[in-house]
Amino acid sequence: MPELVYPPVIAAAQTMFRVLDLKITIEGAHHVPRTGGAVLASNHVSYLDFIFCGLGARKSKRLVRFMAKKSVFTHRISGPLMRAMRHIPVDRRAGSGSYVEAVTALRRGEVVGVFPEATISRSFTVKHLKSGATRMAQDADVPVLPVALWGTQRLWTKGRPRTLSRRHTPISILVGEPMDPAAYPDANAMNTDLAERLSTLVDRAQREYPESPAGPDDNWWLPAHLGGGAPTPAEAAVLDRS
Repeated sequence: MPELVYPPVIAAAQTMFRVLDLKITIEGAHHVPRTGGAVLASNHVSYLDFIFCGLGARKSKRLVRFMAKKSVFTHRISGPLMRAMRHIPVDRRAGSGSYVEAVTALRRGEVVGVFPEATISRSFTVKHLKSGATRMAQDADVPVLPVALWGTQRLWTKGRPRTLSRRHTPISILVGEPMDPAAYPDANAMNTDLAERLSTLVDRAQREYPESPAGPDDNWWLPAHLGGGAPTPAEAAVLDRS
């Protein structure tokens, strides 16, 4: 099926990146296979993460099919675009259909993007990972690549106003080494290793980030363990429940 919508959307996004002069750094893009199925499993700190996670696959000329909640597909603006780009809707009340669709896409050689935390992390640390990413990788016999994103939360995240016109913001995209499902006894063991690898990548992205908060009023985007004003994981859990 020809890609009539996805390439123009990418071009529009890249034009916006240039207009805003975003300082995007991509490391490890060569890990994304040029052919065959793969799962990109990313941390989640921003509503824009799917854009930047997908950008990590552009060097390999791959288009990523992201799994996203069903409401995004029924929205009058985002819905037509998401459907035209052949992303995968997730109905959390009946997730088996989206799981089968993702595994089918992987088996036919697609790259599928997943946010295994299932929701944005308010603490900006890696939350408990759902096992769907590793289960589908094992079922389809394809690798999983951890992807760490950092800086995207400064543009638009949960509980903060959107600052989509913010200029010169550094954005870090770190793509980790592929994880071969054959090296693990089961999906749970693979998921445990994925969580460790993803946490290590995110921590490095945070510590190597080229900017610091401008002052006490600007430290909200740093995690608490690095001296920032974000809620701790325990505080974030309370906020999520409320």
